[in-house]
Amino acid sequence: MKVLVTGAKGMVGTALCRTLKNLRDGKDRTRPNLKIDEVFEYDLNSTPEELRAYCKACDFVFNLAGVNRPKDPIEFMAGNFGFASDLLNELKAAGNTYPVMLASSVQATLAGRFEGSEYGRSKRAGEELFLTYGKETGAKVAIYRFPNLMGHSRPNYNSAVSTFCWAIANDEPFEVSDPNVELELLYIDDLIKGMLDLLEGKEQRCEYDGVEVAPTDEGRYCYVPITHKVTLGRIVELLQVYKTQSETLLMPKMPECSFEKKLYSLYLTYLPAERFKYPLKMNVDNRGSFTELIHTRDCGQVSVNISKPGVTKGQHWHSSKWELFIVVKGHGLIQERNINTGETAEFEVSGDKIEAVYMVPGWTHNITNLSDTEDLITVMTCNEVFDPEHPDTYYEEV
Repeated sequence: MKVLVTGAKGMVGTALCRTLKNLRDGKDRTRPNLKIDEVFEYDLNSTPEELRAYCKACDFVFNLAGVNRPKDPIEFMAGNFGFASDLLNELKAAGNTYPVMLASSVQATLAGRFEGSEYGRSKRAGEELFLTYGKETGAKVAIYRFPNLMGHSRPNYNSAVSTFCWAIANDEPFEVSDPNVELELLYIDDLIKGMLDLLEGKEQRCEYDGVEVAPTDEGRYCYVPITHKVTLGRIVELLQVYKTQSETLLMPKMPECSFEKKLYSLYLTYLPAERFKYPLKMNVDNRGSFTELIHTRDCGQVSVNISKPGVTKGQHWHSSKWELFIVVKGHGLIQERNINTGETAEFEVSGDKIEAVYMVPGWTHNITNLSDTEDLITVMTCNEVFDPEHPDTYYEEV
């Protein structure tokens, strides 16, 4: 399949072209039914001759080109309707009736009721043009009325989320006009998955009733089913928490497919390179060191322990707290003893064969570096973050 992407240098176009090329080159094998042979990228710097050639050769068109922040509102119609007309005329001239996709906006809904903005009216006009084209040529037409998009884009332009991410990551000033304003957000990765579904003929269609989406089998419009409704205040609140992670070590809750998980990924893309690295507090003595790496609200903490040759650490037990010791380098011995029954257990461990060993509540335990020359490096996980006011740690030799 040869795919034409217009607006190829925009946020969506860049992500889509990158994904299509990964499929083409065999780097992405998640869509075995999709065979991408060529990706034609058309943008502002492309020529009419290139557009004509692409329209003759392509098997699918993603029309992502559009204008959303012109200097003069009259440019909305020229950019969103005018180019769509040029594109469809080239396809007609080439006799190309392969499927076409149009990136529209939910603002086109209001335009259909004689309300809304010049932007919405221009998008609505583009939709009607595509629908007419489909009727005239028999080509499959897929119109997506996207809500607010959420991906890496220019700050202080047309995305409040991008602006907030950039400002907070870079200590720049920003304003929240009304923290109670709610946005419906579509994350860029979810959008791209929707576009690949479309290429596979698995798009989801709907009818629009006002601004509500009603799924149908034969709807006029297509939609990506995963969006998130969140207030501006909540977005800023989460970003402020993310900013402090390097100091608190606390990794916020990020459930699978959640808005929080996606926002954290987006936030990181705005970090300046000098903030990619941050220091960790190493607790160092003559026995080695102990460094806390990550804290979580639900699953405790992760730390790394370095023991000098011949050193034994631990010699304590916990009533409820449990740990996992995972030796990743060196040669050591873990000993445990049940403080009630006297039962004992020993485990020889090595970075040459990485294994995890439980430190069970009620069992006093230690770990000894058996090497005379090499440090013993152990990753330790614990089911709770250490609280010096309630340590649940009691000295007792094994």
